[in-house]
Amino acid sequence: MKTVYLALGSNLGDREDRLRKAIQRLEAAEVHIVKQSQVYETEPQDVRDQPWFLNLVIEVETALFPMQLLSRTQKIERDLGRQRLRAGGPRTVDIDIVFYGRFVIQTPQLQIPHPRLAERRFVLEPLAAIAPDLRHPVTGRTVREMLAETQAQRVRPTGVIL
Repeated sequence: MKTVYLALGSNLGDREDRLRKAIQRLEAAEVHIVKQSQVYETEPQDVRDQPWFLNLVIEVETALFPMQLLSRTQKIERDLGRQRLRAGGPRTVDIDIVFYGRFVIQTPQLQIPHPRLAERRFVLEPLAAIAPDLRHPVTGRTVREMLAETQAQRVRPTGVIL
């Protein structure tokens, strides 16, 4: 079993319900949830003219290989109505593989650790809530250290745990 960190987000429809359903479907897809952050409401970053997101991070254990896990997460996204129409645009649900153990993977389909992790407070803040001392396998920086450099982005804890 590998320890994996997944970031989930939604800014269309019933955001909480979509995230809850995504978590349930992950459990049914051979992914065991170990820890979960609370939900954070976050300002859009790339495409600013869209609704705010709800985001959270989960720590999971799985025997799935990285490409198998990617296939499962993309199927869950599609099943919950995700359409990839515009990069950075609105979405019903998004599931990103942030870390997969200490592995570094660079393929056209999958990059682990997530290539923009250090720029994304909407991922780092919930990740820091459950794994602040987790180290990036390439840079060696902790989640807490990366988070300290992203303070300009607006992220609000909601107090909700799904």
